[in-house]
Amino acid sequence: MSKPLLVEYMPFTPVGSLNESNGAKYGIPGGFIVQGVLQRAGAKNQNGRVYPKNILMRECQRYQREYIDQNRALGELDHPESSIVNLNNVSHNVLKIWWDGDDLKGVVQVLDTPSGKILKSLFKEGITLGI
Repeated sequence: MSKPLLVEYMPFTPVGSLNESNGAKYGIPGGFIVQGVLQRAGAKNQNGRVYPKNILMRECQRYQREYIDQNRALGELDHPESSIVNLNNVSHNVLKIWWDGDDLKGVVQVLDTPSGKILKSLFKEGITLGI
């Protein structure tokens, strides 16, 4: 029996125009910034898991302290099989997170790495992407 496909996705959109300098608002001249929903409490995520809001809130506070505040909230272009980020595949850095109801939203800097350049190019071509 095959797994049902997830049909819901949470797209990210560029902040402002699709140019190289939309990061000025976040103190990143020349940076490319996108924002959107990172996670939704009480809903099945792309890993097939459902997290209650109290658990997500606790983990987000830890993530803020240990990663975002230290400018090391890195992510890869594709969903890695491991929770350990492979620096060869890094495409983005999470700059800011906040709650809007049950949605955890975030602002993400697309990095000028090989994987980040692919990600930026996809956004510029109008491809709908989620994180």
